[in-house]
Amino acid sequence: MESTTRLGVRAASVFLLAALGTYIVDQGIKELFLAGYEWQSACISLEPHLNRGVAFSLFAFLGPWLKWLQSILIAGMLWFFWTEGWIRRHPFALGILLGAALGNLSDRFVHGAVVDYVYWHCGFDFAVFNYADVMIDLSVAWLLFSAWREHRRKHREEG
Repeated sequence: MESTTRLGVRAASVFLLAALGTYIVDQGIKELFLAGYEWQSACISLEPHLNRGVAFSLFAFLGPWLKWLQSILIAGMLWFFWTEGWIRRHPFALGILLGAALGNLSDRFVHGAVVDYVYWHCGFDFAVFNYADVMIDLSVAWLLFSAWREHRRKHREEG
């Protein structure tokens, strides 16, 4: 029982530290760009952009309602991950996911839009994105890879 409790405390600590660290790094980088930092190259421009939608500016028509919808979605995901034991199994990946999601969500409350700053324009125009977006993608890829490995392990054990 004691080792199970210790594991739970450890997972919760990793989860919270990953979330906090991701949030702090995300907000720190965004502050640099909001303070006027810019850099240009042939393929990448680093300059601030305010995205009132989500990926590729989707759902921008929701206006201020988008931040409330995202708040509900994040709370629902957090509840699901907690009740299903995912935080205990994947504390680092889910901490990164939460920290990044909260970073973009707080932008909506503070700036009225998400602060994006990486614009790829070499060969084709790509959406402008930020550190939190990259961390969300990496954490989801990590979770998918972990699920695939677990599925393969169970399949080997059964057959």
